[in-house]
Amino acid sequence: MAVSTNTITITAVVDIVAALASETLSGNFYMLDTNKLNGSTGIGTENLRTVVKKGDKLIWNVFALECEAYACIDEIIIDRNYCEPERKAYDGTDFVYWAGTVKKDIKVLAYNLKFKLGSRSEAMSALSKPCLVGPNA
Repeated sequence: MAVSTNTITITAVVDIVAALASETLSGNFYMLDTNKLNGSTGIGTENLRTVVKKGDKLIWNVFALECEAYACIDEIIIDRNYCEPERKAYDGTDFVYWAGTVKKDIKVLAYNLKFKLGSRSEAMSALSKPCLVGPNA
């Protein structure tokens, strides 16, 4: 019997003007995913806990609150033994996203996101630790 897998989108929404002005992402970004029905929590906060299982496909993306401001995920710092996200772009666009597959069952796995924002040359790191969690965590 085949195990059912999901494609789960994880989105960060960044207030770029506030983040650049305060030089921190703390209080200036919010996360959500498409897996609330399966138990994800912390939706709309910096501490999203996305429920996943082995084989699930994950897509990370970012949206700016200010439509004319630039934002992209520069790096996802995560234990590569569990998920190895790759930077990709939608065909015919410069819209960047990251995609990976959950390699094995997870209890709780924290990760960190780094963002390129506006014209700032140095990436900004989130201080919070969103997590991937198993269904029974």
